[in-house]
Amino acid sequence: MTALRLVDIRNDAVNENGERVVTADPVNFTVAGGECIGVSGASGTGKTLLLRAIADLDPNSGEVYLDGTARSQISAPEWRARVAYVPAESAWWDERLSPHFHGRRVKHLQRLGFDSRILSAPISRLSTGERQRFAILRTLNATPAALLLDEPTASLDSTNRERVERLIKDYSKTHDAPVIWISHDTRQIRRVADRHLRFHKGRLREVLRRSRKTAKDVSA
Repeated sequence: MTALRLVDIRNDAVNENGERVVTADPVNFTVAGGECIGVSGASGTGKTLLLRAIADLDPNSGEVYLDGTARSQISAPEWRARVAYVPAESAWWDERLSPHFHGRRVKHLQRLGFDSRILSAPISRLSTGERQRFAILRTLNATPAALLLDEPTASLDSTNRERVERLIKDYSKTHDAPVIWISHDTRQIRRVADRHLRFHKGRLREVLRRSRKTAKDVSA
């Protein structure tokens, strides 16, 4: 079974003054294949920086293992292809959609409410929500082994939010893919996640279902 295991992971990014961007403690937890962990917390607590550390996009300490293979043992491009990070606002390297997809067929297009004609549209004409859905489609079409999702439905209405939630859940189960899903919406976390972790005062704590008490720290 595929699993994503974090060992003392901490983002070590610094600002222009050489100061640490965030003071959150290192974290340790494992996401099993087909499992989704929801992460919440106030703005600035380190949610996005955690995902960027796992994806090895910022300077960081600790180690991450995917299916027993250490991140340090493979190249950064290969790691990011296998452990895919979807930011809240994705970058696009071509003005058209089709070059962002390999092959002629774009999988899951209709499931997110599109037909193939939209692939010829300039990205500049897409709404924020449409770009967000296409960022998810682009990622899933590359068939990653694990998903790191940063507010993937923040710009979507309820209908498209439900479409994305169902698609991610189905993909995770079908491909045995671990998922870490950042959301400010605790109701969404209850819908999509098997476990809920919350940043509080620099520490990441697991939240028990049906209780306001915290189960345990997952920070070092």
